[in-house]
Parts: sequence; structure tokens; C-alpha cells
Amino acid sequence: MTLIPLVYHASYSKLALPPHHRFPTTKYAHLRQYLLENQLATLAQFHTPTAMTAQDVMQVHQREYVEQFIAGTLPTAALRRIGFPWSEALVERTLHSVAGTTLTASLAINQGIGLHLTGGYHHAHYDFGSGYCIFNDLILAARNAIASLQVHKVLIFDCDVHQGDGSATLSQRHQGIISCSIHCKENFPSRKQHSHHDIELTKGSDDNLYLETVEQTLALLIRIHQPDLILYDAGVDIHQNDDLGLLNISQEGLFRRDLTVLSMAKSENIPIAAVIGGGYSRDALQLSQRHSQLFIAANHLW
Repeated sequence: MTLIPLVYHASYSKLALPPHHRFPTTKYAHLRQYLLENQLATLAQFHTPTAMTAQDVMQVHQREYVEQFIAGTLPTAALRRIGFPWSEALVERTLHSVAGTTLTASLAINQGIGLHLTGGYHHAHYDFGSGYCIFNDLILAARNAIASLQVHKVLIFDCDVHQGDGSATLSQRHQGIISCSIHCKENFPSRKQHSHHDIELTKGSDDNLYLETVEQTLALLIRIHQPDLILYDAGVDIHQNDDLGLLNISQEGLFRRDLTVLSMAKSENIPIAAVIGGGYSRDALQLSQRHSQLFIAANHLW
């Protein structure tokens, strides 16, 4: 039995936000606690990332944008587009969380699988952030894996309810990164970008249509691209009761999706690194249960 590597840093949930802010910043700490309390993980499985440097981030993002974010001099309009007020804690969280996805990818390459208790900042573009995403951890992880010669081709398989518009634009700038987004057509962002593969589902799509789409799409992408690594965004905002989702997927549907994606990667012998992506609910326990489906599916297979 493989001890599945899990990646987490305390800064993920140490972000003071104004009251009534939509972003569930405590969900990462709650998820970690939930996994430990329900014997879905042990402390021995956890790995802690070291923060990325500004130079690391500039391999993917514009120098001026990176410098302004770190120094706290981004224009108000740019911060409004991101959706967070600037703070030192936000910088610390951001640099640790993007490093976490790179670490998760590296662990997956060595052990077949890695799971990150945050990540999926797919709305971050070259020179601006958007939709709670500042730097694009998926592109950074893919680029680092390719640059370190561990892999030649990385597939970003994004199943968050929102289109990975930042991953779409950034993947065109870097060789060897294939972007795929399966998302709700009517949801954010209103102006979609062109991923290498975009699959749009209409509002209210249910388990059967969704699971069939995920399975057929991934099988096709593996056959066409033969990736050496899959970065999987396992967003749970596809859930029928998500505050920001418009799809009609049950909790059982979440589990079956994660099981399908992980088992296809495993049977094809392709390392898979998963991030938990989006998930929005005022109910911390329900959110932990939704995100835990990924870890239950991984434990089932490994």
C-alpha cells in the first residue's frame, strides 16, 4: 500500500478577510482536520512546501505584476478583480500555495500520486489575477516539471465548474502544456478563453451526463497527447448545493468523478497530481465532506 503524499501549509487558512466575504478561507484547515479525524489521512503523509520566490513566479508571470503584488502596490482595480484585500498574509499564503502544487507534482512523479489541500488558481493570467486567483499554480507546476526534465508533456485536466481561463491563455505560451477545461457554460468568467480543449456543459447538467463527459474526454486526451503527468483540478463547485456552481452533481457524483479520473491515470501508469480547486459553502462540514471525496477515491485505489 502506497502512503499517498499530501501537501499542506498552515498559511492556507491564515487569511483574515472582511466579514461576509464569499471566499471560504478556513476550508483548508477544516479539510485537514476532517481527514485526520476520519482516518482518511495520517500526519506522516503530510509534506510542507517552502515558499516560492518572486523569481520562480516570474518564469510564468510578468515581472511588474509579480513585484507589485509582493510589494502591495497593485492598483485598487487590479485587487478588486482578484477579489481579496492585500495583506502580508495574502502574499505568504500565495507563495506557499503555488509552491505546494509544484511540490505535489514532484511527489506524484516519484510516487504515482500526490494530493494538494489547496490549489487550482486557474483564473490567474500572465499579468493580472482574477476570481480569487493571483498566480497560476497549475502552469507553474507544469512548467517546473518540464524544466526539471522530469517530464516532456503535462495535461492540465480542469474539472472545476468555472473555465480555467488563465490556464488557457498561459498554456499557449509554454511548450508541452496541454490545457483542458470541463466547465459550466453559463458560469464565470463571462468571457471564455480558448483552452486546447474546452467542453462546455449547460446549467443543471446531472451526474450521468457529467460522468460520461469526464470519462470520454480524459480517455481521448490520454490517447491523443500521451501525457507524462496529469494535473487534475478536482473542484467541488460542480456540486448541486454549491454557492457559486450551476451544475446538478451529487456527492456520489463527485466521488465517482474523482475515482474515474484517478483510476484512468493509474491504469495508464501516468502520475497524477490533484488540487482541490473551488468549492463554496457557508457549511464547513459539508464542504469538507465534498472535498474529502478525492481523498476517499485515492485511498480506494492506492
